[in-house]
Amino acid sequence: MNDNDAFFTAAQQLIDAGRFIDSKGWVPATSGNFSSRLANGTIAITVSGKHKGRLKLDDIMLIDTEANALDGKKPSAETVLHTALYKRFPDIQSILHPHSLNATLISRIFKSEIVLENYELLKALRGTTTHEAQVVVPIFANDQNIPRLAEVVDQYLNNNATCCAYIIAGHGLYTWGGSIQETLRHLEALDFLFDCELRLHGVKKQ
Repeated sequence: MNDNDAFFTAAQQLIDAGRFIDSKGWVPATSGNFSSRLANGTIAITVSGKHKGRLKLDDIMLIDTEANALDGKKPSAETVLHTALYKRFPDIQSILHPHSLNATLISRIFKSEIVLENYELLKALRGTTTHEAQVVVPIFANDQNIPRLAEVVDQYLNNNATCCAYIIAGHGLYTWGGSIQETLRHLEALDFLFDCELRLHGVKKQ
């Protein structure tokens, strides 16, 4: 597959992911951003200010590993959060960042982290093989200075290499995986588990 074909394939997968995520109500207005790393090291990422449920091919752009645009389009202000994760984890190929209600509420109830344990669905997360596992999702304070926020996340990951997601308080969730499909699986599982925790804490009712 040549570079152009690889980009078109990744772009279509991001468009499809955006429609699915929007169908869940996880990207209201023009919130969120999604990306996929290509075999040549460049990154396909959603452009700034587009509704993620109505993405078109022109709404996906290419950046390099330093978050520089390669096609003259404007990437999300949070692009550095994507490139920092790709640099740290050479095996991940996709990052999804929705602004879901459950992740936002979780960040208002729990201050620095949420601990998920004794859920069968934990096995949907990469590297987790038993419901007896304990999965910690850190929560970081929101910051309009994205490079500074990326550094805070990076420092946390220095000591927590198995982490597969984090929440920005009052903002949304970042999760990643070895493919767009795996990352979508993480996103679905985490949203379900966040919903469980919110109901247990009396925040939500059926």
